[in-house]
Amino acid sequence: MTNPLPSSVDSPIVRFQGVTKRYGPLTVLDALDLDIARNEKVALIGPSGSGKSTLLRMLMLLEDIDDGLIEVDGRPLTHMPGNGSLVRASERWKREGRSRIGMVFQNFNLFPHMTALENAAEGPVAALGLSKKEAQARAAELLERVGLADKLDHYPAQLSGGQQQRVAIARALAMRPQIMLFDEVTSALDPELCGEVLNVIRHLGDEHDLTMLMVTHQMGFAKEFADRICFFSEGKIVEQGTPEQVFGNPQHERTQSFLRAVMESL
Repeated sequence: MTNPLPSSVDSPIVRFQGVTKRYGPLTVLDALDLDIARNEKVALIGPSGSGKSTLLRMLMLLEDIDDGLIEVDGRPLTHMPGNGSLVRASERWKREGRSRIGMVFQNFNLFPHMTALENAAEGPVAALGLSKKEAQARAAELLERVGLADKLDHYPAQLSGGQQQRVAIARALAMRPQIMLFDEVTSALDPELCGEVLNVIRHLGDEHDLTMLMVTHQMGFAKEFADRICFFSEGKIVEQGTPEQVFGNPQHERTQSFLRAVMESL
């Protein structure tokens, strides 16, 4: 395994230290060490089942870790100070840490009984304590930013898949996260709608100081979008580097065979 690249800042915004995740006898992530720099855009690539989505889900605290430590902005996420050492984090501690992070899933997970505006405004009201008026103003601004200014009163069933995914992106942004996670957000979309969602993500990356982690099988977009590519295999980062390094001159045989298979399938 290649050594983790040094962060571009002294204090990374995300740090995985020896993080392991198991499901019974299966080790999905194996003593992972990874630093993510502030405002860095990282694409996680590799075969299905290699641990990429699990990494995002653990960062979002949707999965517990078995060993190791995750920190966000220098603050332990999975643990908290207690009795002179670190102990497992309480739910309150976890909620505070998770408030810095937004996640967009491959399945849109919108509330079907709520309009686009209501979907995007719900989180700031429920979790941040904004008034309904403030939250809806924020949601409307974000929906306009993702190209849905004319769809505020539409329900999910009245929207295309690409439009639903853009509502999901606006909903995540409404929580004002520092870190955005994208888990195969185009996998349920046809090619035309896939392009429209990737354009939104591209613009977000250009316009905002967001740290972004994206699990994707869209190699062309990863090459264009990311500052760094991390190639996963069997729960480990086998190779990482700039897009030019990983796509143009992969060093590890497993990376080479994966990229060769991807290119042959196009």
